[in-house]
Amino acid sequence: MRALVVTNMYPSPERPALGRFVADQVEALRRREGLEVELFAFPPGVRSYPRAALELRRRYRRERFDVVHAHFGLTAWPALAVRAPHVVTFHGTDLAHPRSGRLSRAALPFTTLAATVSASLAELIPGAGTRRRIAVLPCGVDLGRFSRIPRAEARARLGLDPDAPLLLFPADPARAGKRFDRAREVAGDVELLTLGAVAPEVVPDFVNAANAVLIPSDHEGFGLAVLEALACDVPVLATPTGIHALALAGIEGAYCAPFDAGVWRAALAPHLAADDPRIDGRARSALFSAERMAERVAVAWEAVAAESRGSGSGRLRRYTRRADAARAGDVASANR
Repeated sequence: MRALVVTNMYPSPERPALGRFVADQVEALRRREGLEVELFAFPPGVRSYPRAALELRRRYRRERFDVVHAHFGLTAWPALAVRAPHVVTFHGTDLAHPRSGRLSRAALPFTTLAATVSASLAELIPGAGTRRRIAVLPCGVDLGRFSRIPRAEARARLGLDPDAPLLLFPADPARAGKRFDRAREVAGDVELLTLGAVAPEVVPDFVNAANAVLIPSDHEGFGLAVLEALACDVPVLATPTGIHALALAGIEGAYCAPFDAGVWRAALAPHLAADDPRIDGRARSALFSAERMAERVAVAWEAVAAESRGSGSGRLRRYTRRADAARAGDVASANR
């Protein structure tokens, strides 16, 4: 199978953290036997879309692909310059933003399969599960990059106090929806680290250096930071949005509930008092690994390609069932 991935969310020398999760998925797909994955990445920005469409048409007009997969809703438009069955993955802001959401949804009639990174996000697509099939295709966590590292080792590399309690807010404080103000309120006098301008290769050290990770977001399309903390066996407190409730269900020491500063402080207290607080989270994060999520994407591609040839009718219905399982909180069924 030959696939073309089109995205404006991809790391570059100027912005190494941009779309790291998309890069992880592309790399995982390229490791799968029988897949040839071509990448077309272009910079974000309004003026980039028409330029991307022209370049796609010029570069690939004589090429044949079994599927074209766009990451981010607006990217679906330039991707249409290449003739093939089309898949588009919506990541959150491309559906929630008033203007870009309308433009992204307008591309749906030209798309063979729409996908979202979480089942809850699928509810923002008109006709999801009834008139329109929706696949749930997250990018997943890179378990090779995120793993348990001795806390003292991580702190030593970052030049941090080896003994003082530390917390991590795994986002740029300038992103309003991530709610740094809430994390700051809960942290109180405890030092609160952030990831605003941190290189991707150093992020695992920040996660492992922390007594706990605070994710009090208003909204998450998926919630990869929760999975990254779980992969490192680091305690995490999160609001029930995106994948959070599903990923944290039943894990002792993790906490997922609507934000309440006093209640969150009480849940956090044991982790601040412990010398080396850890939870048993890696097995759960493995259910959402980049490799496993790439497998789901590959299966979806095969079904789309087969259906376009008239030999795969009905194969895509399995993803609607997965979305329903995810809404119900069934981890095992949602990831089969």
